[in-house]
Amino acid sequence: MELNGVPIDNTFAEGFPIWMSRVIITGVTREWALIAATEATGFATSAIGCPCEAGIEGYLSGDETPDGRPGVSILICASKKKVPEQVMERIAECVLTAATTSVFNGMPDAEEKFDIKIHFFGDKFESKVEVGGRQCWKIPIMEGDYVGEEVFGMVKGVAGGNFFVMADNQMTALMGAKAASDAIFEVRGAITSFAGGIVASGSKVGAKNYKFPIPATTNEQYCPTIREKVPDTKVPEGVKSIYEIVINGVDEASVKKAMAAGIKAAVMVPGVSFISAGNYEGKLGPFQFKLAELF
Repeated sequence: MELNGVPIDNTFAEGFPIWMSRVIITGVTREWALIAATEATGFATSAIGCPCEAGIEGYLSGDETPDGRPGVSILICASKKKVPEQVMERIAECVLTAATTSVFNGMPDAEEKFDIKIHFFGDKFESKVEVGGRQCWKIPIMEGDYVGEEVFGMVKGVAGGNFFVMADNQMTALMGAKAASDAIFEVRGAITSFAGGIVASGSKVGAKNYKFPIPATTNEQYCPTIREKVPDTKVPEGVKSIYEIVINGVDEASVKKAMAAGIKAAVMVPGVSFISAGNYEGKLGPFQFKLAELF
């Protein structure tokens, strides 16, 4: 099939289950909330080498936050065991320390819940307080008071939704990928955890040419500069640059919606010549997002 004249590969993206929690960070302005959210989602691109996968889900107005201040929602994704520790560590190190921030549970209706113990930072000067009908802790700090919830919800979501944006030069491919990332940012329930929402170095599991263990190596089938050297290359003729968009979502519907929004935006960029996706022939996970069925 084609979309805006751009061929869409007859393939699928492969997803797998992952646990995730939504954290709402508010600040005196959206800028300060975003600064804390950016820090809290750092070093969290891929579970291959990071302690979790995390990203900014979207902006929240004062009408959408418990304390009536502007906010940013983030998703922190990992194994069920790791999610609580990652939420705890990232709030403690990156949000509590940031100017004017407060933190709230973004999944109050989730069946699975866990506690964190940020209030111990108060050294017994902390106190309980109600904010927007929620039970929070108030911790005296140098700037005034930090306020935050300590019970968070988590759900089993989906990781690994993806697609490839291909073009005959790097800047065009990058513009297409950036358009896709920007469109996905508007989809609530989904994140793109890599820098700028874009993956420059898509990988495969393990190594073919080294005997010592490596968790991931370059995906040579999609490397344009060695197209002539790879017998089973998947780089179409004329393609000189490829970017991957990887998506995690709270459910299958969110991932599908994000993939569709991203692809629709990418193919509107003049010069984008092909859209494909990556999978491990169904061996990685139980979710298959067929590109043709997204539209």
